[in-house]
Amino acid sequence: MVRHDSPASDWFTADASALGVALVFPMQGPAGIFGPACELCARLAAEEVNRAGGVLGRELRLVPVDGGAPPREVADHVEALVDLGVVQGVTGWHISSVRQALAPRIAHRVPYVYTALYEGGEHTAGVFLTSETPRDQLRPAMVLLAHERRVRRWFVVGNDYVWPRRTARAAHAYARETGGRIGGEVYLPLGTHDFEPVLRRIERSDADAVLLLLVGSDAVRFNRAFAAYGLDARCLRLSTLMDENMLLASGPSATVDLYSTAGFFASLATADTLDFHGRYAARFGVEAPAPGSLGESCHEGVLLLAALLRRAGTVDVAAIGAAADSVSYEGPRGLLRLRGGHVRQRIYLARADGLDFDVLTELDPHGSRS
Repeated sequence: MVRHDSPASDWFTADASALGVALVFPMQGPAGIFGPACELCARLAAEEVNRAGGVLGRELRLVPVDGGAPPREVADHVEALVDLGVVQGVTGWHISSVRQALAPRIAHRVPYVYTALYEGGEHTAGVFLTSETPRDQLRPAMVLLAHERRVRRWFVVGNDYVWPRRTARAAHAYARETGGRIGGEVYLPLGTHDFEPVLRRIERSDADAVLLLLVGSDAVRFNRAFAAYGLDARCLRLSTLMDENMLLASGPSATVDLYSTAGFFASLATADTLDFHGRYAARFGVEAPAPGSLGESCHEGVLLLAALLRRAGTVDVAAIGAAADSVSYEGPRGLLRLRGGHVRQRIYLARADGLDFDVLTELDPHGSRS
């Protein structure tokens, strides 16, 4: 659904003085746990873009859309906003099944900046991607853990849709590179609460690591059940979708020996990250939701969309596509460039430490420690 309490209270009316952007992020479902951080990070970026003069002489105006609704419903709502001339661009964090429903409907009409980590392989014209893919995010992490923790036998637990399944397919090859294997896989519906059958399978297996490809609150419930079952004493966990809000919800006792890999962590001590945290806290207060990698990606999405429009000098998708490979922008993840529709960035491996992440290293995309 479209949220009617956005700053654009007349969300259904085209406004020539504003450049409307559909901000598609989860307001419900398992991913809703980090939805508030997505919205605040995007709002901060839009406000900063507007203070710097806006885009193409117009104010950037976000129109929040619930990306946690069924994919076809999300696509219907966003397409209606495009049809009405309310939005001239789309960005946000939402799962891959939503992207797959949305891209064919709108990407040829307005620029679409997708900010969620995903399974790779998206080449639809008009779609631009800011986040991590398995080759750069998962592969070097698995190689490093094989070398340093002697992991050889993996068990995959994921939700049942395209991102976990295709990521696991890639993980089979990554495990073989280090003489390992994936000995079991389980895919569960979004919103799963009962993990005992899965935990019994892991217990009966010879796995020494679990590749965790669950979304949001599903991963939180799994973490708690995994620890209560005592499996954290035997198996480490690696997730490519785990932020500080999910750590907080899991609790420190449920995140022992849990690793995450991402292009951003709240605990990164870079100048760009520290500056971002200062601005975020000044705007929303120290009690605001933690801007972990998932929420922060929406900040990146707004910045990239603004950079694309400025470079092209128009909202025309073909012109934006022609200019895309010359686009760069600077944000919390540093100076980033767009190549082949994807942003290239540094990726880090971190280990849970209570309610925060201890960033261990920057990952080498070729698979060795940097």
